[in-house]
Amino acid sequence: MDGLITKFEALGLTADKAKEAAGNKKLAPTLDGLITATGQSSFSKNTGMLLYKLAAKVTKEKTPHGDYIAQAIGSGRLGSDEQVSAATKFCSKNDPTADEKAFDAACGVGVVVSDAEISAAIAGVLDSFKDTLLAERYRALGRALGKVKSTAALQWADSGKVKSEFDAQALALLGPKDERDDPAAAKKAAKKAAPKAASAKSAESRGWEPATLESMFAEGEISRLHKVGENPQIKPELTAEHLRATGGQVITRFPPEPNGFLHIGHAKAINVNFGYAKTHGGVCNLRYDDTNPEAEEQVYVDSILEIIRWLGFEPHQVLYSSDYFQQLYDLAVQLTERGLAYVCHCTGEQINEQRGGKDKGGARFACEHRDRPIAESLAEFQKMKDGRYGANEATLRMKQDLEDGNPQMWDLIAYRVKFAHHHRTGDAWCIYPTYDFTHCLCDSFENITHSLCTREFFQSRQSYYWLCDAVEVYKPVQWEYGRLNVTNTMLSKRKLLALRNAGVVRDLDDPRLYTLPALRRRGVPPQAINAFVRELGITPADAVIEVGRLENHIRDALNVCAPRIMALVRPVRVVLENLPENYFEEHELVYHPSDTAFGSRRVPFTRTLFIDSSDFRESDSPGYFRLAPNKTVGLNGVPYPITCTGVRRAADGSVSEVLCRYENEASVPKPKAYIQWVADSPQHGSPVRIDELRVYNPLFKHANPDEKSVTGGFMNDVSETSLEIIHGAVADIGLWDSIKRYAATDAGKKELNEQNVETLRFQFMRIGYFALDKDSSMPLSAIESDQIASTKLVMNRIVTLKEDAKKDA
Repeated sequence: MDGLITKFEALGLTADKAKEAAGNKKLAPTLDGLITATGQSSFSKNTGMLLYKLAAKVTKEKTPHGDYIAQAIGSGRLGSDEQVSAATKFCSKNDPTADEKAFDAACGVGVVVSDAEISAAIAGVLDSFKDTLLAERYRALGRALGKVKSTAALQWADSGKVKSEFDAQALALLGPKDERDDPAAAKKAAKKAAPKAASAKSAESRGWEPATLESMFAEGEISRLHKVGENPQIKPELTAEHLRATGGQVITRFPPEPNGFLHIGHAKAINVNFGYAKTHGGVCNLRYDDTNPEAEEQVYVDSILEIIRWLGFEPHQVLYSSDYFQQLYDLAVQLTERGLAYVCHCTGEQINEQRGGKDKGGARFACEHRDRPIAESLAEFQKMKDGRYGANEATLRMKQDLEDGNPQMWDLIAYRVKFAHHHRTGDAWCIYPTYDFTHCLCDSFENITHSLCTREFFQSRQSYYWLCDAVEVYKPVQWEYGRLNVTNTMLSKRKLLALRNAGVVRDLDDPRLYTLPALRRRGVPPQAINAFVRELGITPADAVIEVGRLENHIRDALNVCAPRIMALVRPVRVVLENLPENYFEEHELVYHPSDTAFGSRRVPFTRTLFIDSSDFRESDSPGYFRLAPNKTVGLNGVPYPITCTGVRRAADGSVSEVLCRYENEASVPKPKAYIQWVADSPQHGSPVRIDELRVYNPLFKHANPDEKSVTGGFMNDVSETSLEIIHGAVADIGLWDSIKRYAATDAGKKELNEQNVETLRFQFMRIGYFALDKDSSMPLSAIESDQIASTKLVMNRIVTLKEDAKKDA
């Protein structure tokens, strides 16, 4: 192994990377062979990286002329990623030694694109994008760069020069980035240039401009995937049949197993699969991978489709792996007839030993049933189907390649016995295909052009292709991208169920979790989730993203769509002693400071009102600008301030009322602070009482509750302050007015009847963003007849306000 490490370091790999490559049983021999093929022992960094990338791509079956490509890299004929990709594509269908001129033409060998040609081509693209670029500025640059990269004249241009020239021309057109391109810088600039109130209005008026779906696919390897029909097949007629069936249209699929709720990581998968199809004029199917009846439930089937639609996508077809049970069985029989599958009676422990033991480092050996006669395996498989074997007494295994370095080629199980009722096929089957057998074949049946999946399926690509070729069906292309995880949570179904079963969370849609139904229930807008995953882009590397980045998108989305309401978490009564008992005013308050479409409401102002307890102190202190004895404070939307003149106390000594003077007849200095308030005027429907205010905080104490350093494991890391339930909060009449207005619309009636009340989202000023929870009781009849007493309002905190992130609710 030391010799391989030294050899790989000569490519320019770091010591750690070289060690990792040398330990990879599939990559190491391939890379070693490619290095040997070049006849060289030292390499430039560019040449070394090209050889390393080639080793990760080639297989003997897919690229039989890998050594030829390696020699072309070593000699300098191929000098870029684009040329090597073109070479592997050419060699998958052609013998380069038979026609080297055709190889050179296909790979751009000897083609030189001058600086002037690069400049002219980029200028042409930017000119065609000019109006969009001037309107959207740097936000549209990704799409423009994608267009540049797909320009035929630049196919073989130096990618570094193309990028440098593109950046220079973009800078000349748009100028340096400024506040229009950086919301954070805009806020800082606004604060310096204008008073605080003006800067806030300026920041809001710009609106929210999230990343587009198209931007996800404008850069990186996913922007250069094959065109429909370009993927090689074991028989040429399969390509022709595929093209007839698809008409050249891109077809993708999203294939979840209906054994749990989708989570935030699936939001990326949904955007990738549905988004790739949409941006390429294609379609995406939803296919439930329902081959494990013991774990699947109809509630998950329903939820998955509902969540996809909630995120803004619509499947072209809703399909099930169970739709193909007969076809899958027929192909399993065919595979066995070809001597490429056999019935095995080994236990799970025995199969594990055959594969090298627990760490897969031991010797591998064949199962004693591997070479049984074909007729015997067929008869045994029929017995499995007839229910003559119990669970774990027999399996059908694929006869692959035990000498291959890839564990996915070590005779995977294709069928197992399960006496379980299936949610669609009932008791018609007692044998069920595995994921490894089902997935690629269902992709083939549906003529999927791009099978997009996460990196944990990288090794499965080889077995995916092997099985399609073994039964001689159309073979889609599998392409992997990095998984998405976020901090401060966990997404494992097993661990989420453990949390639920232990009573830590109420259910799998508990708003403290990051399942998509939980985020929806909390009140998170779907456009915020889409913006979050689109901003991250698509790369091969798995990513663990700070949850704060998601929260920023949530705030940005809510800032646009949430009306502003004055709310008090812990109200304290205020009496304006200089006003008569029946004093009444009305003040008009807008729902959104920068969007008149939200409208306004008229709120009552009376002798008695409420303020939040956090806005009053009995003892004043420097730097405190809210209400205190002998101190004046402004009230939001009210022309005159109030001054505290004293307090009244309850029997236990606590403050029961704050006594104040309404300064409507005196000239007082402008107050340094304004606070929210709610009138005590039942005849005007004020205040609106909130039965429960649920304040959610992180469920775990650590950013990664799965870390080994967390004593006692994740169950021991649960925060005692993850949920606070507050009773007695109140809000101004705008809350009830907004509910009534929503209930008067057809969409509102539908959502309320279906108990999807989380779409009613609000900004409680200076507190946070809140949404109604499905535990609320709001009959349409009570809303329409203005009977607020017949309702129950339960509200979830979605997220804090940025400036109040450290303030207790």
